[in-house]
Amino acid sequence: MREYKIVVLGSGGVGKSALTVQFVQGLFVERYDPTIEDSYRKQVEVDGQQCMLEILDTAGTEQFTAMRDLYMKNGQGFVLVYSITAQSTYYELIDLRDTILKVKDTADVPMVLVGNKCDLEDERVIGKEVGQTLARNWNATFLETSAKQKINVNEIFFDLVRQINKRTAVNKDKKIKNKNSGQIMNSNLSASSGNNDVDNLPTNLSNPATVSNDQGCCILL
Repeated sequence: MREYKIVVLGSGGVGKSALTVQFVQGLFVERYDPTIEDSYRKQVEVDGQQCMLEILDTAGTEQFTAMRDLYMKNGQGFVLVYSITAQSTYYELIDLRDTILKVKDTADVPMVLVGNKCDLEDERVIGKEVGQTLARNWNATFLETSAKQKINVNEIFFDLVRQINKRTAVNKDKKIKNKNSGQIMNSNLSASSGNNDVDNLPTNLSNPATVSNDQGCCILL
């Protein structure tokens, strides 16, 4: 069974733990308890494939930022969460994503941008289209969620699994093509080496009329 390492990131209080616990245990955590680091494992079926998800729920407070590089380096897919009721939590994700790309040294990273607490529509300060635009610029998936009402919670993690599978398949195809290209190149080089034997023949054989013997005399054919 394939394992997937997923990292949940975002500011404190946006609902990272609530989303994770809702997905893993089917419970809504009402009380906010600042997380240092929690790790969960859950077996799910995605598109007919059994998967084991290892989910890391990270801290949102600044004092734990030194641990983030390790999370980002080991993670295969990332959930970036903001609250639709707090503008600052949205802007903080821009720096977080930049750090992820820097640590991973690639712009092609499986990622889902999540606008959480969509059940608090009366307190909304970030429009849905704002999140959609940012996700489109990032080439990422966008979902508005509610951990309380379990809206789009499963979809976050299922989508990440699909993204990881897609990128793995693409990378595998690239490796096969590169391997085949290398084999063709080696074959061409081998063929060229064999043809070079003709070039090593005595130059005077180009004239079939004469051949030199060991004494330097010419023998007419």
